[in-house]
Amino acid sequence: MSTTLCQVMGFLVASLGVGGSIVATAMDTWSTQDLYDNLVTAVFQYQGLWRSCVRQSSGFTECRPYFTILGLPAMFQAVRALMIVGIVLGILGLLVCVFALKCIRIGSMEDSAKANMTLTSGIMFIVAGLCAITGVSVFANMLVTNFWMSTTNMYQGMQGMQNVQNRYTFGSALFVGWVAGGLALVGGIMMCLACKGLIPEESRYKAVSYNTSGRNISYRTGPYKVGSGYEADPKARKGAGYEEAPRSEDGRRSYPSKYDYV
Repeated sequence: MSTTLCQVMGFLVASLGVGGSIVATAMDTWSTQDLYDNLVTAVFQYQGLWRSCVRQSSGFTECRPYFTILGLPAMFQAVRALMIVGIVLGILGLLVCVFALKCIRIGSMEDSAKANMTLTSGIMFIVAGLCAITGVSVFANMLVTNFWMSTTNMYQGMQGMQNVQNRYTFGSALFVGWVAGGLALVGGIMMCLACKGLIPEESRYKAVSYNTSGRNISYRTGPYKVGSGYEADPKARKGAGYEEAPRSEDGRRSYPSKYDYV
């Protein structure tokens, strides 16, 4: 898979994940009324993160927002915060990813800068996906706990009558949130993998200097000089004060011995 294809696919998958997180946060069906063992079916209740709704059998639906913040459970507010943080990080990741696409040239931006931006957007998508999955899972855990507690205390004796409590189960928004978080997570991983292909290749071979064990000796090459046959006097080349040893009759040089200086 080429780098460009992996980057574009990661961008599209992450976009679907961020869009799904926004849709799931805005939906009102995070928890729906469990109609099993419910004697009254003319009224159907469901709740979201921002309001609770009641739908009658005639088709009339009435929704009432939560006018209080301090009166809501702490876990409920934590779910809200996680979903909002995930959406904000996802949108920022999309903005960064648009400028980091390899198929889009903006000025003289180098591949190393695009690689850093791709990695940044990938990390944002991963964190956004984890926030969405965590928020939905926390809300689902709250529903499971309340469901079994309501089942245990479903029938309570009150003045000789039985009071039936409403139980709530998973709504469609939870499944949308799980899928959206997974898509954002996969898109972020693909962006991180595409970052490796955008890094420019660097030379792995570096110059090595070799030094002798003693003094640093430098060898310099030059053109080969051919002798012309006309050379200066050897005495002049060897310096002043140099005298050549006398030759004997057979042509050999004779050097003074130590007895000649006595």
